[in-house]
Amino acid sequence: MTLRILASTILFTAAAALLPSIALANNLEAGPGDPAWMHLGANALLWTHIAGGAIGMVTGVVALASRKGQRIHRAAGSVFLAMFAAYAIGAGVAPFLDTGQRPNFVAGIMALYLLISGAMAARRRDAKAGAPELIGLVIALSITAAGVIFMRMGAASASGTVDGSPPQAFLLFTIAGAFASAGELHVLLRRQISNVSRIARHLWRMCFSLFIASGSFFLGQQQVFPEALRDSVLLYAVALAPLPIMLFWLGKVRFDDWRRRRMKATVA
Repeated sequence: MTLRILASTILFTAAAALLPSIALANNLEAGPGDPAWMHLGANALLWTHIAGGAIGMVTGVVALASRKGQRIHRAAGSVFLAMFAAYAIGAGVAPFLDTGQRPNFVAGIMALYLLISGAMAARRRDAKAGAPELIGLVIALSITAAGVIFMRMGAASASGTVDGSPPQAFLLFTIAGAFASAGELHVLLRRQISNVSRIARHLWRMCFSLFIASGSFFLGQQQVFPEALRDSVLLYAVALAPLPIMLFWLGKVRFDDWRRRRMKATVA
């Protein structure tokens, strides 16, 4: 409990303190000679992306730090869906930017998929498999394939990278995509999902979605931080914080379920 609160506090404090600096990450902007409407459109997309990401990261931390299932957790989780705007814009504009953005496009699609499927897992009570899981399986398999293809492309390229990212970076897509694919296939084959598995599905997908956002900001936008913090252990710790917190909650969910079943067996 202490570790969870400490990690959440670090992530929340860092995000809140640096919110004004997020605006410096101008990766989406119109050129000097472009018409006014293009500048307005680019600024609108940029600030919507920034606002969605900032609100999502802060409320995501609140959701992680609060007691699961309680009002504050549900409220924070609902507002966390503001991440949808950040992910959708990031994935939507990535193919059209001047610099190579193929990894960011796949990361945006993955984050969107995890966010939507994780939110649905929390809200669906019928626990029956259907079209969402089938669509999710196709998306997850596509993400896995993209990760493998990018790794091979990076290994074969003269620079050893794909759009500046080394092959090792795409291992994330492959592992997360394969894990998500296995989860979708499991639900489809069983044609339903238990309540415990549904909660675990919600937890890991939302936490991993938050991890994509925190990694993209704290590691991918280091130019907005003071020079002393760039490439520091602190930034890496904050960026990676959602992962150990995710493992903690997944372990707790499974342990609590095991303890309940054991108590029932003992009483019986």
